Amino acid sequence: MAAPNAPQNVLIHIIRRDLRLSDNPLFHAAAIAPDEERFDAHLPLYVFDAQHVDVSGFLQFEGASNPHKPPRSQVAGYHRCGPHRAKFLAEAVWDLSESLNEVGSGLFIRVGRIPDVVETLLSELAKKGAKVGAVWMTGHEGSEEKADEKAVASLCDSIGAKWKLWVDEKYFIHDHDTGLESIDKLPDIFTSYRKMQEPLREKPRPVLPSIEQGQLPPLVDAALVAPQPAPFRIPDTLERLVESLVAPVKNFLPNKPGFPEGAESAHPYKGGETVALQRLFDFIASGAANTYNNTRNDLLGTEFSTKLSAFLAQGCITARQIHKAMDSFERGTDPSFKDVEGFGVLSDKKDMSEDKTENAGMQFIRTELLWRDYMRLCHQKFGNKFFRLSGTQSYDRDDAASGSGSGSDGSTQRKRWKSPVKERALAQQSPTAEEVAEMLERFNEGTTGMGLIDASQRELLHTGYTSNRARQNVASFLSKHLYIDWRYGAEWYEMLLVDYDVSSNWANWQYVSGVGNDPRGEIRIFNPIKQAFDYDPEGKYVRAWVPEVSGLKKLENVFQPWTASKEDLEEVGLSDHVMVTKPVKRIEFYVGSKPRTNKRGGIRRGTRRGNPFKPPLSQYYGNDNSQPARENGKANGNANGNVNGNTQNTRVDSPVVNGTTRGPPGTGHHGRGSFNGVGRFNNNASFSPVANQGNDSGHLVPVNGSGSRPRGGSQRAGRGSYRNRGGQYGALQRGRGRGGGHNGNYTNGNHVTSAVKQLPDEGN
Repeated sequence: MAAPNAPQNVLIHIIRRDLRLSDNPLFHAAAIAPDEERFDAHLPLYVFDAQHVDVSGFLQFEGASNPHKPPRSQVAGYHRCGPHRAKFLAEAVWDLSESLNEVGSGLFIRVGRIPDVVETLLSELAKKGAKVGAVWMTGHEGSEEKADEKAVASLCDSIGAKWKLWVDEKYFIHDHDTGLESIDKLPDIFTSYRKMQEPLREKPRPVLPSIEQGQLPPLVDAALVAPQPAPFRIPDTLERLVESLVAPVKNFLPNKPGFPEGAESAHPYKGGETVALQRLFDFIASGAANTYNNTRNDLLGTEFSTKLSAFLAQGCITARQIHKAMDSFERGTDPSFKDVEGFGVLSDKKDMSEDKTENAGMQFIRTELLWRDYMRLCHQKFGNKFFRLSGTQSYDRDDAASGSGSGSDGSTQRKRWKSPVKERALAQQSPTAEEVAEMLERFNEGTTGMGLIDASQRELLHTGYTSNRARQNVASFLSKHLYIDWRYGAEWYEMLLVDYDVSSNWANWQYVSGVGNDPRGEIRIFNPIKQAFDYDPEGKYVRAWVPEVSGLKKLENVFQPWTASKEDLEEVGLSDHVMVTKPVKRIEFYVGSKPRTNKRGGIRRGTRRGNPFKPPLSQYYGNDNSQPARENGKANGNANGNVNGNTQNTRVDSPVVNGTTRGPPGTGHHGRGSFNGVGRFNNNASFSPVANQGNDSGHLVPVNGSGSRPRGGSQRAGRGSYRNRGGQYGALQRGRGRGGGHNGNYTNGNHVTSAVKQLPDEGN
């Protein structure tokens, strides 16, 4: 039955990953429309999409049937959205609803599939005599998102309503301002793209004016809007909304370790625009933004990185809002920051170009924001290749399995990925699918016996967050030490990361795994022991999240508990722990000038000369015999006194930096390094820095190194042990490499990569 005075020009505004009122072009356009174009009713809509979140917690009563299949990842079958992001999302939606209420509007919340919900709304409005004038959405990346956009556009055509898909403006540079003629013109190297956009501080568009009370069109009468169809109901409090989303996915791991006593989350923030803007202000006001370039590799605490990646992922804040706040600090135009060191730095140096006076920490943050843009553009360019085992490479193992492609037996594939599924495993896979499944289970629950990896995985389990530095190591460990199908890691992160972003997560997992758009990515491998010594030099991080090892005194034992003496293990009650009795991976690592006593089956020193040691794959749980090293040192090993390592540190949900560090011949001391971002993994923001004075202190330095590095052909690495400049630790580097220089060093089946430079940071 038609309602009297039903509106004849209703705007339906579908909100997805743009959960903010400020700097939102759709709300802004609705607010400032001239009278002749103004809508007479406004219907802001958010749908908890059943293809992304498990909506069974919204069922009206116990025993009700859920018409939607719980969303699971394609390869591993993990939840698409785990408890941490579910809670954050609920808080962000609720915060937007309250913000809209404050300006005289509101938010309609529904559960289901977006096209189904819109169709129901259109039908009910028509029955009540109301006419929909337009439907607006912001465009997002992803095949499912694009399918929804197409379906809603079709519904609009069927009723004669105007359909508009808006550009997503939460990114640093507007799509129309990139200078790209078409997406296929996007450079495959981040550095090239960055240079196209510099100077970065001039690129963002201005932030839109705030929405004031009464500016938006009147909220549509709720009586005209179709209620939530059965069997679901919409909670009426934030607490119930959180419970509805979290309850179905909270028991995602049967053997989840307990939350360590004394450990604290590095990401204790609730979701929503209100918290996002406060976090941005606090990060600048505390001075942490000034020092970001020096702290971004830290592992513990809230202030080592911006912690804005989760807010960016859900559109609670925009990159240009971040830029504006930093710019107001640098120019001295916001008195709120007047007591912070560096305030007004640009206004004090008018005779110098802005690129020379820009705050170093904030310069890094802008580059990270550009990296986030770049990953989204790569997603546009490569589409569903983001989710293939072969990544953006030409070969797809799925083709080989079906007998198509360049070799039906899989002989031409670039990598022999290990699968925990027998039907997907290659013939004669070693370790077996059952063994890989066990390794993957151990990886997920944080009991691999590799301290840095286990600490990061447990932090992620409990908090939904882990640092960029840790993410890089985790991704490298799974893909390049264990050689397990990297998509299991990407999907695990998709489930658990509070700051998950589809483009950043998948692009950076590809990058670290060597199947992204970096042609040298396969040979960039992180040594998680060396990385732990570099970035957790007192073992605080590992001890905090892996309390079982907190009683061990020696760092090398904390980082690999199986290396501890029998007496030490008995003293802390670890003798029979699986991390000691059956570590997923053993890596030989020397502390000081003496080799660590190898008590549990490691490769003896005498086997480390000449060609790489090749143990049978059945000994997979033994020393590090990862594939690149096994293949006769094909990784272009460069273990000379020169140590001209063109080493690139990659990140998960962030970019990688190509730092070429050269030192005087025969000394191996690091000279002045240069950061050349070539394009991580915090989802969460990433970037590639600028020139930097060798910032990887404590790297391995060769002692008594000999030999020279030919520009091509074969090479025998100089024999010499490595030690830290301060004598803290070292690793044996011997073996044979092929070809020119190598990003890191391989050793007789044991690779040890000295990651000289790192880059940006998702988990930012």
